[in-house]
Amino acid sequence: MSLNGEWGFEYDDKNVGMKEGWYRSHSFSRKINVPFCYQSELSGIGETAFHDIVWYRKAFELSEDWKGRRLMLHFGAVDYSAVVWVNGVLVARHEGGHTPFSADIGLALRDGENEVVVRAEDYSRDVTLPRGKQYWKEKSEIIFYTRTTGIWQSVWLEALPAVSLERVKYDPDIDRNEIRIQYFVHGLDEAEGQVTINTKIKFGEELAAEEEHQLTHSSLTRTIALHDYNDHGLGRWWSPERPNLYDVEFTIKVNGKAIDQVTSYFGMRKISVENGKLCLNNRPYYMRLVLDQGYFPDGIMTAPSYEALKQDVELTKAMGFNGTRKHQKIEDPLFLHLCDKLGLLVWGEMANAYAYSEQYVERMMQEWQEAIKRDYNHPCVVVWVPINESWGVPNILIDEQQQHHAMTLYHLTKSLDISRPVISNDGWEHVKSDLYTVHDYEWREGVLLDRYSTVEGATDAPQKREMHVGGYAYAGEPVLVTEFGGISFQRSEWEGWGYSGADSEEDLEKRLRAVFGALQRSTLVQGFCYTQITDVEQEINGLLTYDRKPKLPLETIRSIVLGE
Repeated sequence: MSLNGEWGFEYDDKNVGMKEGWYRSHSFSRKINVPFCYQSELSGIGETAFHDIVWYRKAFELSEDWKGRRLMLHFGAVDYSAVVWVNGVLVARHEGGHTPFSADIGLALRDGENEVVVRAEDYSRDVTLPRGKQYWKEKSEIIFYTRTTGIWQSVWLEALPAVSLERVKYDPDIDRNEIRIQYFVHGLDEAEGQVTINTKIKFGEELAAEEEHQLTHSSLTRTIALHDYNDHGLGRWWSPERPNLYDVEFTIKVNGKAIDQVTSYFGMRKISVENGKLCLNNRPYYMRLVLDQGYFPDGIMTAPSYEALKQDVELTKAMGFNGTRKHQKIEDPLFLHLCDKLGLLVWGEMANAYAYSEQYVERMMQEWQEAIKRDYNHPCVVVWVPINESWGVPNILIDEQQQHHAMTLYHLTKSLDISRPVISNDGWEHVKSDLYTVHDYEWREGVLLDRYSTVEGATDAPQKREMHVGGYAYAGEPVLVTEFGGISFQRSEWEGWGYSGADSEEDLEKRLRAVFGALQRSTLVQGFCYTQITDVEQEINGLLTYDRKPKLPLETIRSIVLGE
């Protein structure tokens, strides 16, 4: 049951809500359209002043068929911390502005009308907060944008049986043509009788595998051979060009009776580095990425609709890109679902802080682990980027503590996911990274051609920042230019800036062909990420305007991206 829509809403600028018991009873004076933050137009409020403590209230009723089941309340994301009550009973606390959380609310429910109350607290001026591009000043400027406070992803209720499938974890192995599945089951200790789980895997209408196993513990790991086509043109591997997915149906049975059923999917794909080459499915793969901030004019960090998210994926592919670097934002999982379905690589990046503190470390570690857990199963996600451009670790060049933090994030990520490359600090000042990634906003074609003709040129601090710190050095990793371009061109009423500028469509095309062409002709560079897909607020260096209108014909942009 979706709880999106109109909620009661209140600012709590004097922080009196807890003392006055607003979670028990309060007459909320405003309305807000969830899941849009109050700063956005789509929320129905559209105010950008600082209000760091906000409250929400929503009434709901449950029909008879919901009763007697386990009731879960889910939040996609609340920025930054949240406390949740149902009928005045505390059911959840959570910190982390981009990751989901849930609460079992069964003991708090009552007959008739129920109500959920949320207190959300942001820390708008705290630059040690993992915040991404959200600015700590009221007016956006430079590379920072309008803040998001409170609920900004969907809220919903879910009814579950006493024994239910909590989650699964997929590990595809294309070399053995096997899928390893870890099952996590809730309520097994309370079940009376034999509990089994049936797994049915299909490719299209064809049954690829089916197994059923008894559950004796709350977790189970099985490796299932798929016994079907491999490669050689008949393959069922996942790639942007052929986003093949296997459909899965899980059924939990108690004494032979089905009580819980879940549908899912996975993709058989492998991302690896082989002999210095970045490979997808065991073959060298050139990554043509575009930087995507994930902002919208009327929703800020929340897309106005599913269709708007789909349009962004379709436009990215139409322009010739095979991937996106989702920048300084853990995106709505619906976006990743679309990338899985339509075929688009995603580099998963953490929303960083801007300054370092021990509290930042604690917050960063927790939220990054939650992000990896949430997105682990998406075949589209192929690289993890915990830190970008030394954000949160501004003194990493000279501060050994900050170097240890970046190194810890690298190893923490690898300890949770050995299957994907990890970049310790994208752009410069790397410690250990699986890929050598450079940010370079040089606009002169000749300079770029010369720089990326040799390893020495690519590793010679193009942005006047050291490329490695802490005794690390280039060790043959694949070289990718993961930010470049940033060419501004005004095609709407939005005014702003870019890293270099064009004054006409002809000039824009010429400049794009220069920077793309220089990287495409390099025998060293194995991929790139152009800045950026759309204009965002005061930044007008997008290939599209903020409202998603191309600045050049899509076929022209596509020919440039593909080097045609």
